[in-house]
Amino acid sequence: MIIGDVMIDRYLKGGVSRISPEAPVPVVHLKERSEHLGGAANVALNILALEAEPLLVSVVGTDAEGDRLETLMRENGLRHDGILREEGRRTTVKTRVMAGGQHLLRVDAEDTHALSASARGRMLDMVHAFIRAERPDVLVFQDYNKGVLDEDLIRKVMEMAKESGIPVTVDPKFRHFLDYRGVSLFKPNLKELIEGLGMDIPAEQEALCRACRQLHGHLDQGITLVTLSDKGAFWMDHRVDQYGLVPVFPRDIVDVCGAGDSVIAVASLALAAGWPAGEIALLANLAGGQVCERPGVVPVNRDRLVSELERVVSAG
Repeated sequence: MIIGDVMIDRYLKGGVSRISPEAPVPVVHLKERSEHLGGAANVALNILALEAEPLLVSVVGTDAEGDRLETLMRENGLRHDGILREEGRRTTVKTRVMAGGQHLLRVDAEDTHALSASARGRMLDMVHAFIRAERPDVLVFQDYNKGVLDEDLIRKVMEMAKESGIPVTVDPKFRHFLDYRGVSLFKPNLKELIEGLGMDIPAEQEALCRACRQLHGHLDQGITLVTLSDKGAFWMDHRVDQYGLVPVFPRDIVDVCGAGDSVIAVASLALAAGWPAGEIALLANLAGGQVCERPGVVPVNRDRLVSELERVVSAG
């Protein structure tokens, strides 16, 4: 089960051959439009691509973009019975303008205020019903600070998961960074860890150890997985006080959008399957790197992921 903020990632692609006479900006000759599921919906796509069954729970508006998001879910083979609609709320759309493989501009249309009491109550009722009926193997919080998640909802869902023995994983953002106490796996990137703890943290093992232990004092999480961009990933299993660095593997980076979604999806499934923390980090890091080699927000390729893992393991 994936709970969090969903959005549409819209791409406008074209070519640039001149600068506008009206302002010193490029004129993009539009050649292609495309729309993709983003945020928690992209996590669901990654879960589906890995041949598991995703159940997505979120809230969107009653607008045309909300209709479009549900259509995209159907077109991609995702269930949409966990999507609630809230009157007066805008469905989040991120529009990226691209030319020659370069990202020129992003325009965000969204509302980030908290859910109404009515919408929050309906969402909690839905989560409770799904947990009882579906018995998910893992629950994922995907937080993009768009208002779907708040401290009260997080606490109550965590209580439901604990009562049912369901492990919980989190891809956090700053607003609720320290609200996920007692989760099984917590996956910030380095920037989020720095902002969440309010301290400077070099991407070095000793500093990361200190930071993750300090974070554990706040959250009492089972595993911390910190993605380090071009420096790989750091993991710490607080249950047995083990940790390590996963190195970066050579990649032709094209677009980093959606990499975090792939990392949390793969890490969550590996956790549910009983993998040890170091192997979870290795597999998730491979997945995040893989999707960065393709333009746009795309899910991980399962067969290629298996092939890369086998190659890394055989190389020692």
